Amino acid sequence: MSLTISKNDHPAESTHWYTRDGLPAYEVMAKNGNMRPTTLADARKMNLLPSVSTIIKCAATPGLEQWKMEQMLLAALTLSRLSGESEVDFLKRVRTDSRETGKKAAERGTNIHTAVEGFYRGDGIKQYPEMIRAVENALTDKFGQQDWLAEKSFACKTFGGKVDLCSGAAVLDFKTKEFTSDKLPTGFEENTMQLAAYRQGLGLHSARCANVFISVNEPGLVHIVEWDEDDLNRGWKMFSGLLDYWYAKTQLGAI
Repeated sequence: MSLTISKNDHPAESTHWYTRDGLPAYEVMAKNGNMRPTTLADARKMNLLPSVSTIIKCAATPGLEQWKMEQMLLAALTLSRLSGESEVDFLKRVRTDSRETGKKAAERGTNIHTAVEGFYRGDGIKQYPEMIRAVENALTDKFGQQDWLAEKSFACKTFGGKVDLCSGAAVLDFKTKEFTSDKLPTGFEENTMQLAAYRQGLGLHSARCANVFISVNEPGLVHIVEWDEDDLNRGWKMFSGLLDYWYAKTQLGAI
C-alpha cells in the first residue's frame, strides 16, 4: 500500500487525514492499483492525523440534520409512487432524490471556493468575477492589506487540516450560502471550533478568526462574521473535548 496525496483538493470522503508533515493524505493506492479513500486502518499503519473537520463531526449538528429531514420530506411529497413499486424501492428513490439538493449545493460551493482560492493563489479571475471582487473588497475593508495564503495545510501533534485563507494576523474560512442583505448569516458553534483549531494548529495563537459568507443567490453580497476571543476560547475547549473523545473512541494512539 502506498500513500498518495489526492489531486482532489475537496474530496467527498467525510474522513480526511494528514501526514505528520502536514500534507493531505485523502487517498491511498489499493492492491488493484486504483486510488481509494484512506481509512482508519490505513491511518494506524501510516501514523496519520485526523482532520479538524473529522473531529468536529463527532458532535451533533441539529441544524444540518433538520435540513436533511426537510429535504427528505419534500422529496416524498413531490415524487409519485411508480406502479408496482415496492415501499422499499420507493423509500430508496426518495432518499436518492433528497440528496440531490445537497449534492448540487456542495458542487456549487466547491466551484465558488475553487475560484476564490485560485484568485488568491495568483491565477486571476476565471469564474464568478462579481463574487471574487466582493470577497476581495470585503477582506481589504475588514483586515487591510495582508499577505494571504490560500489552502494552507498543516499538522500539529494530534490533528491536521487545511485553511481556506490565512495570513500572520488572520485565519479565515469561506462559506457559500443562500442569504440576502436583509437576512444575514450569524454562524454556528462548529465555526468557532473549526477556526480555533485552525489557528492553534497553525501556531497563530492570537490571530483574528472569521467566517466569510458568500451569497449564492445575491451575487456580490459578502458578509464577514468575526469571532471574539471568548467565542474562540470556548470553541477551542469544545474542540479539545471532541478530540479526546475521538482518540478514546478510535484508540488510534495516546494524546
